[in-house]
Amino acid sequence: MKVGIVGMPNAGKSSLFNALTKAGAEAANYPFTTVEPNIAIVPVPDERLDAVAATVKATPLVHETIAFHDIAGLVRGASEGEGLGNQFLANIRETDAILHVVRAHGDGQVVHPEGSVDPARDVETIETELLYADLEQAERRLERVAKQAKSGDKTAVAEHAWLVRLVEGLRQGTPARAFPPPADAREALQNLQPLTAKPVLFVANVGEDGPLEPPAEIAAIAERGGAKAVAVSARIDAELSEMDDGEAAAMRAELGAAESGLDTVVHGAFELLDLISFFTAGEAKEARAHAIARGTTAWEAAGKIHSDIQRGFVRAEVVGCDDLIAAGGYAGARDRGSMRLEGRDYLMRDGDVITIKFTP
Repeated sequence: MKVGIVGMPNAGKSSLFNALTKAGAEAANYPFTTVEPNIAIVPVPDERLDAVAATVKATPLVHETIAFHDIAGLVRGASEGEGLGNQFLANIRETDAILHVVRAHGDGQVVHPEGSVDPARDVETIETELLYADLEQAERRLERVAKQAKSGDKTAVAEHAWLVRLVEGLRQGTPARAFPPPADAREALQNLQPLTAKPVLFVANVGEDGPLEPPAEIAAIAERGGAKAVAVSARIDAELSEMDDGEAAAMRAELGAAESGLDTVVHGAFELLDLISFFTAGEAKEARAHAIARGTTAWEAAGKIHSDIQRGFVRAEVVGCDDLIAAGGYAGARDRGSMRLEGRDYLMRDGDVITIKFTP
């Protein structure tokens, strides 16, 4: 999963990126510190995988990963090229989701490009630029598809009608996510790749002394737009990321932070995208976590493991990770009746440990 970190200049994007990845991306108190996007692929922390691996004596451990793209700050007029905006907007199109960092602290030593701190205004600025960029792209696409639709091609006709509605909606300020592609042109969304169709996780960058929760106005914006909102202190997490794990955990406990910034962001992203995790593990074999959409079947999950396994799918042996750990392993789970045989249409549950039986 590719997640683009966006926001106004000096919102705390690069500091958050450093805290999440320990990659050491440059963070400085002036706009456009980041020109080319910094990219880091980081493991998704999940203590359940560690426990499953220890229980069945599996090694090595392979966590699911997220690729964080630290994209340069956007300013008013970015859709018209202001501040190298077109280049930055193109970088966002390559991601699966947007992590929108919003400054919610009043540190006067950090310059704000608008001259004052106003989280709701900053959100509107970024969202307006994304809308304008989508509108320009949709209008260009509409011109091309209109010519194709004249031939009577069923797919082109359906995409043309959808684009007409989309363009009108964007002009009214409605994001592309409100216009699902038609059944007769399911590739229409992929062809356009609108920025405002991407799921958004708002990350309020709060002060060191305030509560670790997003301001009410950010929470309300997220709720209205079908997004999610969390809060982190990028400065605190950046400092904690430089400590060893034990020291960092002790400091978080002292600060009253239940989890790290990475955990907060990952949990928010999983909830936003409605993802769950399942595990595969075997003695003297790797233990691996796999992220899938809720509602994924066992047959589809098999494809996540390997296409050959999906192709030869016979059945799945499934046990919940908690049941497996409590039973001390697969043998104990079978003795307790916790292990189940499921067919290809079984809907995977969060925390399932699965072994696929298949014909080569």
